[in-house]
Amino acid sequence: MEPGQWSSEQSDALRDYFLKGMSYAEIGRQINARFGTAYTRNAVAGRAKRLGLAAPVRMTSPSIVPSLPGEPGLLSARRPALLNLPPPSAMKPAKQVKLRCVGIQPRLIALLELERGDCRYPYGGDKEGEEISFCGHPRQPGSGYCAPHARLTRRSGAASGRIAGPVALRLVSAA
Repeated sequence: MEPGQWSSEQSDALRDYFLKGMSYAEIGRQINARFGTAYTRNAVAGRAKRLGLAAPVRMTSPSIVPSLPGEPGLLSARRPALLNLPPPSAMKPAKQVKLRCVGIQPRLIALLELERGDCRYPYGGDKEGEEISFCGHPRQPGSGYCAPHARLTRRSGAASGRIAGPVALRLVSAA
């Protein structure tokens, strides 16, 4: 049997052990001993989730301070804690970045129309569905860009004069 492939007997055993209230680690130990497998706690938890079994509910001790009348008590629904949120400073809109530009008019050539010696500096693609086109002027030897765009992509203060990768021109937010 391939690793990661659960047989129906193993899945049934997982359901039985889960309904008995065993932890995922203990279920894994029992299944490994019974079937000669090597499932980890995380493998058991993942399989339980795929089988539609709910995670074990952790009991919390009740508060020793009684609630006042009109205040939410022990039976009130708690809001789930939101985890992995970025800090509030990351939620602020980013400042507008002043982009460097060059004094040439790009030819705005589509990717499929680019010739071997054309500049590959991209334009567009900032808005959803907007096509990306390329500069298209003759490339500088040893570079993928024409001379003005090659200067744009160099790191400021680079002593070696090597050309760095393209400059990121837009901010992307992660959802």
